Amino acid sequence: MKLAITGGTGFVGQHLIEAALGAGHSVLALTRRPQPAREGLTWIDGSLSDPASLERLIDETDAVIHAAGVLKARDMTGFELGNVTGTLAVLAAATAGGTTRFVHVSSLAARQPQLSLYGASKAKAEELVEESGLDWVIVRPPAVYGSGDRETLDLFKMARGGRIYMPPAGRLSLIHVDDLARLLLALAEPGAPAKVVLEPDDGRPNGWSHREFGDALSRAVGVPARTVSTPRFLLAIGSRLDVLLRRERAKLTPDRVAYFCHPDWVVSTQHGVPDRLWHPRIETGQGLAATAAWYRDQGWL
Repeated sequence: MKLAITGGTGFVGQHLIEAALGAGHSVLALTRRPQPAREGLTWIDGSLSDPASLERLIDETDAVIHAAGVLKARDMTGFELGNVTGTLAVLAAATAGGTTRFVHVSSLAARQPQLSLYGASKAKAEELVEESGLDWVIVRPPAVYGSGDRETLDLFKMARGGRIYMPPAGRLSLIHVDDLARLLLALAEPGAPAKVVLEPDDGRPNGWSHREFGDALSRAVGVPARTVSTPRFLLAIGSRLDVLLRRERAKLTPDRVAYFCHPDWVVSTQHGVPDRLWHPRIETGQGLAATAAWYRDQGWL
């Protein structure tokens, strides 16, 4: 296939491009900065706010995989620009260019839009996709981990230090980035399910409790670590300090605290992926250990 990919320079996008090229597809990907040339990959200079670059991106493609998005922003305006206006622009370009297959990468946070500005923006983007008239599918990944991810790196560092600070008691689902990439490619294929919302995971029924996840991280780094359930008010204080100290680079923002503390981020079986289409291959214990090894090789851990 000839695929148009947004978010190709991000964590998920980089793995997605690797998987696409490895499967023999050709890729057009959007970028704001110069990127190394690769066979089968055409970088399109531009952004989601540049209609001309989106027109070049989607030119005569078989499918669009929209993986770009904003995880952190100062206010609703920032989330709206990145997740809502950006999605609308890609939908418009796909419609104008005649590419009907549209794979949209959303988030489980869209299930609870009242909890956070991020979740509200992802829910609005989903509404735009569903109303687009395209041959769409929405994927809501749970927590994604794997080599190159800086969002979960702090958890590995805490595990190495012997104490992992988690939100109040709850459960979550996980997925390895390479399993997610395989799913996104499968959904871009002709004949894949359409007009459905899918919530993939690692195949573990009822997900992971925070303590179980912490224990898995401890095993992955090879250090006995204690998982600490952190009260929400302490996380709120920590988020303000993080924003004060790291400003735009802050990872724990007040908005993120709002949905981190929700007790149920387990995927719904009602939105499960048909087994004939895809199933996870990477067992989470092995995936976490491989991720920890990658971090160490890079000097991150």
